[in-house]
Amino acid sequence: MAANTNPMTYNGYVAQIATLAVVVLDTSGPVYVGVDDGFNTLIPQMLNYAELRIQRDLDLLPSLTSGAYTLAAGKNLVSVPIDDFVTLQTISVQGAAPLLPVSKEFLQNMFSDPTFTGTPLYFAMIGGDQATAGTTSNNVLFGPYADVDYPLSVAGTVRLPSLYLYANASQAGSVLTFISTYLPDLLIQASMIYISQFQRNFGPASNDPQMGPTYEAQYQTLLKNAITEEARKKFNASAWTAMSQPVVATPTR
Repeated sequence: MAANTNPMTYNGYVAQIATLAVVVLDTSGPVYVGVDDGFNTLIPQMLNYAELRIQRDLDLLPSLTSGAYTLAAGKNLVSVPIDDFVTLQTISVQGAAPLLPVSKEFLQNMFSDPTFTGTPLYFAMIGGDQATAGTTSNNVLFGPYADVDYPLSVAGTVRLPSLYLYANASQAGSVLTFISTYLPDLLIQASMIYISQFQRNFGPASNDPQMGPTYEAQYQTLLKNAITEEARKKFNASAWTAMSQPVVATPTR
């Protein structure tokens, strides 16, 4: 079923931004490009700015996922590849209740003896791997030490695919992303904040000093409603329901 929005492919996105930024576009090929090399150079980071900002601001429901890991017998540490999750939200022994997140100091004080083993009850994030300064994995500490191998279910957020992944001849005019489909308004406004810097219209010395702040204000207006909608999806809205904020009635939790 098609989304009830006006979604954008990569070519559609480039065309929208070029129109708003008054940039001449070459649409003769399968991938739209600007005639200005500077414009083409900034597109990947313009999408980074817009898509990452939207995901950080909204904590989008589709970004929540889970994965399976193993805490080995006699161990109290699991390394989770850095690209698996942006944030870890829950960890549980499969089939059991989630473990309780605590500080690493608590675990180091209460469960420092490797001979004291059992079912893991607590976990703490203790940072990235030392060898690559955290670019390979994040380490998770558990307490107590595992007495047997435990299968773990880890839930958290991931980065959604960028629209720039589809800037190629076979996909630029057809493939959509979640953000370009369901949040195209935020995507455009956030992108225009970024491109205002390219056009030198971001500060008091620019030709149009209100351009950047105007797009920022419009983004903030759209963001407020999008935050509410995402909270409703996760039953975190009014009275912990999926309902919109009532104008008059105040429902109980």
